[in-house]
Amino acid sequence: MAKPYLQHLKSSKSLETSYEAVRAGFVALALEKNRRATPFVAQARALKSAASKAKSASDLLKIPEIQPALLTAAGVSDKATNHLQDSDKLEAVDGLIRNFLEPAGANFVEELVFRFLLTRGDTLGGSMRNIGGSIAQKKITRAIIAYLKLAGHKCQWLPNKTTAWADMPEDDADVELLLRGLSWNAGKGQRTLFYNVTVPFFRNNVDLVLFNCAAQDLTREIIKAPSAYIALGELKGGIDPAGADEHWKTARTALNRIHEAFSKKKLRPHTFFIGAAIETRMATDIWEMLTQSILENAANLTDEDQIASISQWLCSI
Repeated sequence: MAKPYLQHLKSSKSLETSYEAVRAGFVALALEKNRRATPFVAQARALKSAASKAKSASDLLKIPEIQPALLTAAGVSDKATNHLQDSDKLEAVDGLIRNFLEPAGANFVEELVFRFLLTRGDTLGGSMRNIGGSIAQKKITRAIIAYLKLAGHKCQWLPNKTTAWADMPEDDADVELLLRGLSWNAGKGQRTLFYNVTVPFFRNNVDLVLFNCAAQDLTREIIKAPSAYIALGELKGGIDPAGADEHWKTARTALNRIHEAFSKKKLRPHTFFIGAAIETRMATDIWEMLTQSILENAANLTDEDQIASISQWLCSI
């Protein structure tokens, strides 16, 4: 039987990320950052309008609707707010007014908005650190859904923040934005793909896991059963070439742990790797693992044909 990676890879060179793909990836990240920043900019405009009613910085305390924003401008994150007493919050806002807004004189509203956006910028920066993985998950999900629909296979999906699986709607636009699991039957039995699974018997998080069960049967007991695992894969969506080697080291360590854990159970599930930033040395390393059957499949996330091919493979095993 032909090795599955040979369907879309000819050599290690096929895995390397082109300059054009890196450039396109950075543009996509910039657009996504702007999209995510839009609500913060709108909040800042609303804050400026409401705060303009105050005649002095101390008068801001008399405007009820901007009190949460004052706390944000004081440098207190949403997460930190939940751990503070009312007296602590008041102290933080008093410090903001006394040390920064009052010294700004007539420009205290602009200073308030500026400091509000500084804190919100940190929030945005934190969410952007995980954006590569999020974009990667959406891309592979969309490719799997596309193949299943093309082949006429029905599937179910699990929306975020729920435990109820549902049939994939006819209009499935944007479901990949809200999804953490897929389930289907493509001829070899029921399959359920789940993202970010902590595998109990070696206590590591795996980016993508394909289980040999129907969606409704994916219980804690199944997750604890080594024989239920069909495939496990690492997904690295970061596009920056500077971080490629580090991402690959993390993924390779995870893949080695997978092999070790299942070998102890005398099992060998399929393993695969999908990455966005793949440099020459990294590509050579991945290709050697493929040719030695240490890794069963791999693809470059920036290559549409490769993603279509590995998605079809995942749906057929």
